[in-house]
Amino acid sequence: MFVKLKFSIFFILPLLFCSRQKDSQWTMELFVKQDAVNPVLAPNPKTRFYCPVRGKDVLWEKKDVFNPATVVRGGKLYLLYRAEDTVGKHLGTSRIGLAVSEDGLYFKRLIKPVLYPANDFMKKYEWEGGCEDPRIVEDEEGTYYMTYTAWDGETARLCVATSSNLLAWKKHGPAFEDALNGKYLNEWSKAGSIVSTVKDSRLVAAKINGKYWMYWGELKIYIATSDNLIDWTPLEDETGEPAYVFSVRQYKHDSELVEPGPPAILRQDGIFFIYNSKNSATVGDSTLPAGTYAAGQALIDPQDPTRLLKRTENYFFKPERDYELTGQINNVCFLEGLAFFQEKWFLYYGTADSKIAVAVYDPM
Repeated sequence: MFVKLKFSIFFILPLLFCSRQKDSQWTMELFVKQDAVNPVLAPNPKTRFYCPVRGKDVLWEKKDVFNPATVVRGGKLYLLYRAEDTVGKHLGTSRIGLAVSEDGLYFKRLIKPVLYPANDFMKKYEWEGGCEDPRIVEDEEGTYYMTYTAWDGETARLCVATSSNLLAWKKHGPAFEDALNGKYLNEWSKAGSIVSTVKDSRLVAAKINGKYWMYWGELKIYIATSDNLIDWTPLEDETGEPAYVFSVRQYKHDSELVEPGPPAILRQDGIFFIYNSKNSATVGDSTLPAGTYAAGQALIDPQDPTRLLKRTENYFFKPERDYELTGQINNVCFLEGLAFFQEKWFLYYGTADSKIAVAVYDPM
């Protein structure tokens, strides 16, 4: 059972995003970092998990925890987050853990991960790098669809898993495995942001023109479509290259790469899209350190999800706190989880690829 609000989120969504701002503005930038509780999750050096591939116990979240997805279910907020151990040639295999909160600020986590490399058909794609960077939506019936990155140590592949309860996940393999005669199976792919609507605090995958839509990639924001949320086909341009909505810009925060953030949200005025970016050392924003991960926002045509309508000129979110500036990778805020919870927007992000923090936007 899900929390029921007193109004229809879908029909007043533009108001929720744009209150306190002029009618001509479409962004949602007034997120406040919750310093009293941040970081909300940090590495745990004690939790053990029997790794079926290694055949022994590992301290599965000892090294780092970061890059979470978020789900509102039964009046509670759940984080599915990436955690790394400290063993192996890659100095850390990634697994997906689960934590739950009554208020979105204080979390209790499960002792064991819920998605991880195993001796299954996905081992060749997931070992020994692991399962990384989840993003989650659900369908109308309440089945959850997770896009995540499988990392074999050489190639990142965007993959899909499903669940009815957030605990037991079924792997379906690479998202592009069957598309275009396998053309993209062994190409670098990651960061699947599925277009969704907000219904009673649920992020529900939305069909546009009879298809589901997903933004993916990192050097450019590419596009894919699906009939079933499991099997995806990248759109291509007239030259046979993957089509994209937008790319990097010189002398901006997004000068080296752009990468999808949380699931994109379909509103009446457009598809609202938060994206992560990396600052170039040579042609970047001179006010930011080289390599900084900051975030921008875009608005995409709701009738044509391939057409960019608007894009913020500057970042709205950047590393500032100590735990954002120093860690496994310095100067990183990587936004990946967005939820409408208790009538506020909660934005969860990885900090310096080491911890997890939250910022809150109150639309009222």
